Amino acid sequence: MWQREVHAWESPNLLGRKMDLLVLGHAGARMLVFPTSMGSCTEWDDRRMPEMLGESIRQGWLQMYCVTSASDLGWYDDHAPMPRRAVWQDRYDQYLYHEVLPFMRERNDNPFLITAGASFGGYHALNFALRHPEEVGRVLAMSAMVDVRRLTCGWSDELTYRHNPAEFMRSEHDPVRLEAFRRMDIILAIGEDDPLCQSNRDFSAMLWQRGIGNALRVWKGWSHDWPYWEDMVRLYTAGHD
Repeated sequence: MWQREVHAWESPNLLGRKMDLLVLGHAGARMLVFPTSMGSCTEWDDRRMPEMLGESIRQGWLQMYCVTSASDLGWYDDHAPMPRRAVWQDRYDQYLYHEVLPFMRERNDNPFLITAGASFGGYHALNFALRHPEEVGRVLAMSAMVDVRRLTCGWSDELTYRHNPAEFMRSEHDPVRLEAFRRMDIILAIGEDDPLCQSNRDFSAMLWQRGIGNALRVWKGWSHDWPYWEDMVRLYTAGHD
């Protein structure tokens, strides 16, 4: 097997909420893994996803950092008004950027960072990568929600916009950030019968129109479940085919 460690701390960016984090492996490219909506840091391990990358983890080519979701107080908090959900999403982003990334750097100085996730974890992987392109070399978004307005009934404000790839990528004009996007390996994998497929197609086309290359991989059928994500992770973690 491989090295396995669980860490936890009370996050100042999340108002003292205790956040768990699972580290798998001892060295290699850093992979920031997001669970599905409201999932824990052990979700991928429980689903045996790391076994799809077992050789890379054992050989020290890849080290996984699996975070816990906080979407129960964010986009999935049906009892909170939309602005409050957006604020919590922004707090989660600050937790990742100001707490998780430094933790990763202290343990592993490999410069290459991959973000990965499936379903709503795919949204988080994509959102974090595109908000911080200077940090991320590859993003693997599987069955991802690329337009968060699907959860807000079309509602948006400035903070929601800043955490919605389908919106902020359309109007990004900073030449430094655009160049960083063009260096990034962006992989979108989704089933052709997934209700999210068309939005992934539209997002991919919009990126290409802006000169930002990406690999849209449309699978047969629904493909929105763990057996499909196992295959996607095995095929695309090292880059698109």
